[in-house]
Order: sequence, then C-alpha cells, then structure tokens
Amino acid sequence: MVERTALNRRREAGFLISRIHRLSQIIIKGMMKKHGLEISPAQARIMYVLWRKESIPIGELGGITSLKKSTMTSMLDRLEKGGFLTRTDSKEDRRKILIQRTDKDGAWEKEYVNISREMEHIVFKGFFEGEKDQFETYLRRILENLVSFEEIPAKSDKRRRP
Repeated sequence: MVERTALNRRREAGFLISRIHRLSQIIIKGMMKKHGLEISPAQARIMYVLWRKESIPIGELGGITSLKKSTMTSMLDRLEKGGFLTRTDSKEDRRKILIQRTDKDGAWEKEYVNISREMEHIVFKGFFEGEKDQFETYLRRILENLVSFEEIPAKSDKRRRP
C-alpha cells in the first residue's frame, strides 16, 4: 500500500500552471516562427499591452507585463531600435516616460491576433463559453491574490512566505 504524504494531499494548481505556461510558451514560439513573426514572447507581451493602449507610462507597463525592470529595459531598447515603439516624456508629469507604439508594428499585431486566436482554439478545446468566462475569472482572482501578496513586505522587509 502506498503511503500518502502531505505532499500527495496538496493541491496541484501551481504545478499545473507552471506546466501550462511552459507548454504554451513552446507552442506559441513555434507558431510565431511559422508565421514569420520574429519577436520574443516577452517582446510580444509588451507589444500586446501597446496594441490595447497606444501610450502608457513605463512603470505601468512594467506592472502589467510583470517584467523585471532590467528585462523590460533591454526589451524596450530592442523594440525601439527596431522602430516598433518610441519613448517620450509625459507632458503632464516630467518624471514619467511614455511608451508609444509606431505604425511599423501593424503587421506584427495582425499576425499576433491570428496566433492568439489559434492558441485560444487549442487551449479552450471542449470548453463552453460560460466555462471559458468562469475560468478566466478564476485566473484573474489568482493573479490578484499573487500580486497583492507580492506587494506586502514582511516585518523583516523580505517577502512573506507561506
């Protein structure tokens, strides 16, 4: 008889999310290559935000993409050098730098929309519309929980641990 340990009785959400993330990254990279979209998933994350919001402060962009400042800076440098975005000073607040998309990224956006639709069909195969909505609601709640946890420093000025 197999002994059940505390680990056997734990929820698998984190493990499943990690596997889903890894497999989806492999699949989406392959799709992007197949469609001739020479952009990394991290760059696509930045551009995805800009396709929804044409101008955004760099700090807000970092919060939405969950990219570390150093990673985001290097991604922005490459995208700006390629002519896909620009950085400008905010007219309302001189301390803010705004990231703005350019017209050059239009082809990327169209291809990425097609890839996103293809991924959605793969991910949600066999799901009803209501199930998709409910699932995304749960994912948003999980994300909110993780973001709020990450923002609360512990007494020793380190992040809280379970």
